[in-house]
Amino acid sequence: MNKIETILKSDFILSFGTYFEDNQELKSSILNNKSKFVYMFPIDNPNLKSTYSQFIKYEVGSEEGICALLLATFAKNCDEATKEFIENLDLGYISAESSAGEEEFEEAKEASLASQSKVLIVGNDIKNHERVENITKILALIKKYTDFNLVVLDEDLEQKINSYKDLELDEIEDLKSFNGTLVYKLVGKKCEELIASKTFANIAKVSNNDEIYINFKDEKIKRVLKVDESLTGTIAILEVLNEDDIFSGYKYKQVKIEKVEA
Repeated sequence: MNKIETILKSDFILSFGTYFEDNQELKSSILNNKSKFVYMFPIDNPNLKSTYSQFIKYEVGSEEGICALLLATFAKNCDEATKEFIENLDLGYISAESSAGEEEFEEAKEASLASQSKVLIVGNDIKNHERVENITKILALIKKYTDFNLVVLDEDLEQKINSYKDLELDEIEDLKSFNGTLVYKLVGKKCEELIASKTFANIAKVSNNDEIYINFKDEKIKRVLKVDESLTGTIAILEVLNEDDIFSGYKYKQVKIEKVEA
């Protein structure tokens, strides 16, 4: 089966690291699947609200901690080294720092108990995470010691997960803070607008239809701010045609917003 068929034939889906709007075939497979769906992401996607049974919002940059919580929640019949790794996790700290409660993962586990075909969708967002090596090792353990079929959207990540033989893990690193105004780079189509919530606009001290500059380190791009009332939070959507068009690396960036003066 290919990845889409695996999703369509599943009866429990859990996803992280993808907003779904950059892959319409993937999005359609979710919308057309009537199984239980737990959507995990830093941004709620209003187009998925009618589809997911649970939304777990986590902090930007906390994907390593999210993987550790998944492993601790769903793993069974582990080897001794994996058991020791899980036992040494400070789950309370990881949960607090990632803003994803342990009870939310327990709720997801409870919802999955009657399922016969579980899928974990791993999005492209983690491939440029600075902790990608440890993240992929934890995902390899999730594949080995849980009931999930992994659907890894990035082929290089998938090969890395499948090829691991040495699964000696590092400790989970302390979460770095991403405060203020953030943008999420959505790859697939060019757009001259920055799509943002009212909250984002208020924090950035700009208004709907304002021309703005988005500043990150030595890069500066011009866009028109468009307030989307269905969005919440302080992360705006920056659509670009190609991955390397602007702001390379991890898809989230802490930016400064500057209004273009007339």
